[in-house]
Amino acid sequence: MGRKRIVKGQYGYIKQQKIWASVRTIFLYAVALSLFGIGIWETGSKENLLTVIAILGCLPAGRSTVNMVMFLRAEGCSGEAKEKICGYAGGFMELYDMFFTSYEKNYQVSHMVVKDHIVCGYSENKKMDIQACEKHLAAHLKQGGCKGAAVKIYDDIEKYCEGLKNLRTQEKQGSAEGEAKKAEMEILENLLAIAL
Repeated sequence: MGRKRIVKGQYGYIKQQKIWASVRTIFLYAVALSLFGIGIWETGSKENLLTVIAILGCLPAGRSTVNMVMFLRAEGCSGEAKEKICGYAGGFMELYDMFFTSYEKNYQVSHMVVKDHIVCGYSENKKMDIQACEKHLAAHLKQGGCKGAAVKIYDDIEKYCEGLKNLRTQEKQGSAEGEAKKAEMEILENLLAIAL
């Protein structure tokens, strides 16, 4: 019986990707170095076809290195935060371990919920610029066709849980259930597309 693969948006995704990105990077560099070594051993010179293949093999290895560095810098949702949030987030469309990048900054959002056109998130990173993250996400959601999406990010877990409780009590007026689910899925897809 194999391990279940954790997909983007599930709890533990960042932790799993740190491991896989590191293993993949080491493997790709090992293959390139092996090809280079075999080429020198077979021909006695580094001027051979296997050297060219080894150099080209460094391209995916370099891409994998960048990916690995990004995942090693990212932090996922802590177990304590997950336990605290679970009681309030049940029934919502949830996302865990979200890491968004922009040209200026990176934004780590431990947990997010989507309800109608409202995106609510919690970041454990106290140094993160909350307003910049909200603007970044709102701009990308608008660009992705999710007009009217409101984004609110909290850095205090108590306030976040209170916000989830308030979100649960609100009922969207004038919106059919099917339309609300469609809007939620569109927002969810956009968030997953722009996350690391």
